[in-house]
Amino acid sequence: MTDDLTSLLNLFDSYLGSAQYFPFLLLGTGIFFTLYLKFPQLRFFNHALRIVRGKYDKDDAKGDASHFQALATAISGTVGTGNIGGVALAIYLGGPAALFWMWMTAFFGMTTKFVEVTLSHKYRMVDDEGHIIGGPMYVMERRLNMKWLAVFFAVATVISSFGTGSLPQSNNIAIGVATTFGIPEWITGGVLAIVLGLVIVGGIKRIVRVAESIVPIMSVIYVIGALSVILVNLPQVGASFVAVFQDAFTGSAATGGFLGASFAYAFNRGVNRGLFSNEAGQGSAPIAHAAAKTNEPVSEGMVSILEPFIDTIIICTLTGLVILSSGVWTEKLQNDFQSFDMEFISGTYTEGSDDDRADLYAHLNFGDSSIEPLTGELEVRDGIALQGDFTLLHNRSIAEEVQYFDGGLPYSGSLQVVDGKLQDAVTVRGKSLIHSVNLTTEAFTRGAFGDYGKYIVAIGLVLFAFTTAVAWSYYGDRAMTYLFGTASVLPYRMLYVLGFFVAAISDTSLIWLVSAITIALMTIPNLIAILLLRSEMRDTIEEYWDQFEREQQKER
Repeated sequence: MTDDLTSLLNLFDSYLGSAQYFPFLLLGTGIFFTLYLKFPQLRFFNHALRIVRGKYDKDDAKGDASHFQALATAISGTVGTGNIGGVALAIYLGGPAALFWMWMTAFFGMTTKFVEVTLSHKYRMVDDEGHIIGGPMYVMERRLNMKWLAVFFAVATVISSFGTGSLPQSNNIAIGVATTFGIPEWITGGVLAIVLGLVIVGGIKRIVRVAESIVPIMSVIYVIGALSVILVNLPQVGASFVAVFQDAFTGSAATGGFLGASFAYAFNRGVNRGLFSNEAGQGSAPIAHAAAKTNEPVSEGMVSILEPFIDTIIICTLTGLVILSSGVWTEKLQNDFQSFDMEFISGTYTEGSDDDRADLYAHLNFGDSSIEPLTGELEVRDGIALQGDFTLLHNRSIAEEVQYFDGGLPYSGSLQVVDGKLQDAVTVRGKSLIHSVNLTTEAFTRGAFGDYGKYIVAIGLVLFAFTTAVAWSYYGDRAMTYLFGTASVLPYRMLYVLGFFVAAISDTSLIWLVSAITIALMTIPNLIAILLLRSEMRDTIEEYWDQFEREQQKER
């Protein structure tokens, strides 16, 4: 059943986030608006900082949150597992080149977010409880008269609140805490699900208070931990930067246990993980910014320019340099294998053979090599598979020192393998590449704090991911309000909290796959909407600056 679900999700993903057109649509939109609006991410950056500091605040402005609170809420929705586990996943999949494309997604995404936030703020409304509501769905309905697209986006937002906000955050928290402190995943998931419920029941006012309190603290803790690793591995930092730029347009070569990645794979994974990290173009942040106290949509749009810069240019870069400079991304480490990431293939392959590496490279990157998945029986004695003509791949690497366990004891007997997938419920352990939170956690132990570095990741992960889950619950309940009214919010929140718990004990790679699909479902209609309103966006900016100049002259 799991294999069937995985195949179905992979099919959906092949038409959405992993499709060849998607990164070009996302980056292309950012590039277009950057040129069309004359590099607003550079021209308006300092002005955005002054707005956040409250220099232009007005007492009579409508809204439920200050500029800083709206920014903190949006950042708490973006600074999460994407910054810790997502960067590690991108490098694991695409090598150093993936980090370059995360940067590109962030730089041009600063403009995309500026546009989407400005337009959503411009067409915000007040709900039947007196709260400010907004987001791309209101732009689509009120300005474009495309109710069907608005409904599709709102539904996608509800689904993505689980795929982006609840599931991957909970899953990565649970794994990080289990790895560091040995606390079972179900306990972590249960405790945090209760806390999550207590926070989100208070609505936007409680959510922004939590966000503005936690975001600065968690950022400082994480930055200190990252710098402790980078400084210890300073001689490798230069080589890491070289690899990032050198491989950007060629793909990453094989090194250590890493079997290499094509340009297309690195490009796609880098752009996708960049989007997951900063959400520029996804349409989520505009929902938080719609609540900001200002009568000027453009000023709030300028504030949002800071998000991809903080989230990706700063925090994701630190994570990437920690992983690359420490060298842990190419090392095979002891871990429990997840079935989603395991594949048995026919024939014996080794990393020492150039021909074998070439075949495995083609198999992992293009899927059209001569390598065949294994179907047959494995004979296992005392946890060790007897000699056979097969190779086990795990996490895109050749697994080593593999052992099989049943109930914690070494397994003896026959195991069935069909189309490369193990059919029996046994635990498989061995050495392979690792990814996501586990990779970042290991990298943080290679710095000045030694093994204590993993505690920084665990604490940062809990804070980052939990606040992301909190912010996304707000995005989801705003979408539910749009679709079904305020009465639908409570049932949604209950289901959201339940999903948070279930994800804590689910397969990590499966969760990331769900996340990639749900992100694309929101992003595509949102990008279409803002492209249709390109002329209005330009005119709105010009009107803002005309008004701003008049007000400044009056004050003089």
